[in-house]
Amino acid sequence: MTAQTILGIMIPFAGTSLGAAMVFILKKNISDGLQKILTGFAAGVMTAASFWSLLQPALDSCEAMGVWSFVPAAVGFLIGVGFLLLLDVLTPHMHFNQQEEGPKSGLKRTTKLILAVTLHNIPEGMAVGVVYAGFLSGNTGISAAGALALALGIAIQNFPEGAIVSMPLRAEGMAKGKTFLFGVLSGVVEPIAALVTILAAGAVVPVMPYLLAFAAGAMMYVVVEELIPEMSEGKHSNGGTIAFSLGFVLMMVLDVTLG
Repeated sequence: MTAQTILGIMIPFAGTSLGAAMVFILKKNISDGLQKILTGFAAGVMTAASFWSLLQPALDSCEAMGVWSFVPAAVGFLIGVGFLLLLDVLTPHMHFNQQEEGPKSGLKRTTKLILAVTLHNIPEGMAVGVVYAGFLSGNTGISAAGALALALGIAIQNFPEGAIVSMPLRAEGMAKGKTFLFGVLSGVVEPIAALVTILAAGAVVPVMPYLLAFAAGAMMYVVVEELIPEMSEGKHSNGGTIAFSLGFVLMMVLDVTLG
């Protein structure tokens, strides 16, 4: 594995860590409107990345199949959605802005919040791992710049995610240092998932289009299940929609320019 690949799989983790560090700069709470804007921006980046960085390379690598070239992308995408659905059912988690009642709700809520974001980060790590595995294989048409574009895009959307983790924990009364640590730990799964995917993909290069589409499906599940409902709920939904559009365009520009 090259130094370039190691750097690439660590970039999204750096984005999460920088976002978590906002607990030392921002006030104790994130306003509802700001949280919707951050969530919408992350959703826009992930949506664009799912197509240009993952589905498009999967489709391009299967052009030789002719009219059936869509099959690997379609099958991989649906399996990715199904995998996250299963993981979602088996793992206790909550939406970022969900509240609980009761005298012991604080600890339970913070624990579930960390689990929710950690679960959320798994498909992102897999996505980075898949594109770098495709680049290393040399047979999928994925360039080093294209892989870097996806890593940068996910890092950009991980920045607000890191803040979304650490700031609510701080609002629960947790010390700044501890909230920063939990925010950082929520992103550790990304380079781990990326590394595991690269190691696994190296032995199964022929099914790389399925893996690319699998990562796209997993990411889109997170967007539809978690992010879009939260950016649109209640008041301030316009801010979330505008942020979604900006995130989408930014990732599109990154991928088309660098890819």
